[in-house]
Amino acid sequence: MATIYEVAELAGVSLATVSRVINGNQNVSAKTRDKVKDAMNSLQYRPSNVAQSLASNRTQSIGLLLSEVDGPFFGELMGGVEEVLRKANKHLVITPGHFDVKQEQDGIDFLLSRGCDGLILAAEAVDDEYLVELSKKNVPFVVVGRDVAELPERCVCLDNIEGGYVAAKFVIAHGHKHIGYISGTYEKMHTVHRLQGHKKALKEAGIPFEESHVYYGDFKETGGIAGFQALMAERPEITAIICANDELAAGANGIAREMGYKVPEQISLVGYDNNVFTRYMHPKLTTVNHPIREMGAMATHKLLKDVYGIEPKELKYLFQPEVLARETVSKID
Repeated sequence: MATIYEVAELAGVSLATVSRVINGNQNVSAKTRDKVKDAMNSLQYRPSNVAQSLASNRTQSIGLLLSEVDGPFFGELMGGVEEVLRKANKHLVITPGHFDVKQEQDGIDFLLSRGCDGLILAAEAVDDEYLVELSKKNVPFVVVGRDVAELPERCVCLDNIEGGYVAAKFVIAHGHKHIGYISGTYEKMHTVHRLQGHKKALKEAGIPFEESHVYYGDFKETGGIAGFQALMAERPEITAIICANDELAAGANGIAREMGYKVPEQISLVGYDNNVFTRYMHPKLTTVNHPIREMGAMATHKLLKDVYGIEPKELKYLFQPEVLARETVSKID
């Protein structure tokens, strides 16, 4: 097996220069870097991860805390993070938090114990105070999908008030006045914000908000089923239902058809997130685009800048939602 000494000799450079190239140090000219990489390839030299870590005090790995690992939403987030890290020759360590305070805290401790150089946190259960305290411990991290007022430059999030607003405005523009709403778990701040935007659009249109038009459930397909059944049983005058995410909308769409409703002729539906399956539903789901893959990528670029000094082309902290009009909203007189 070739050694670093042989690489340095073949490239005609010092051991320190080879070490800088291996560890991604930017203080090496492109010409010299190419000479070292050519020598490494010629000798089939593979740097030791352990040696790299000891030399640089870095593990070249980033930790990712997800609320869950089996849903389409978090799969998109993970894909955006991994793609950027792969291009930067960094590794990804993943742990789930399961929407639970203790498990999220344990997950963060686990990632730190594994020597991750920085963390990307899709944390929903730990409170803002915990994240503020974490920031005081010299731990590089970025929060995705959440706005912590005290940490504006550590958060990459979506304007969820605007998301709820544009969804309701779209339905209202199609003539609907009796609008139901299937909410996710109300303790989550993005749920609160989406409903705030919904109420804002109703108020602007002169449509009174009625609590009986809202069903509070979870973010699962089963919640959409239960919400649709409850709303239509109690308020049959409803002509459109907005759902707080696409899984809820999928559940509502399925049970609507089972109950004999035609979508969108008799009942219009809107989702939120633009999960990949929405394009293959029948009919194709009108939804609010939540660019979570791009947000994950942006959070990763921010962390690479903070930890490794890798400058991104741009940094963006707040993303704007938009309605993707497909086939589940009809116009009424």
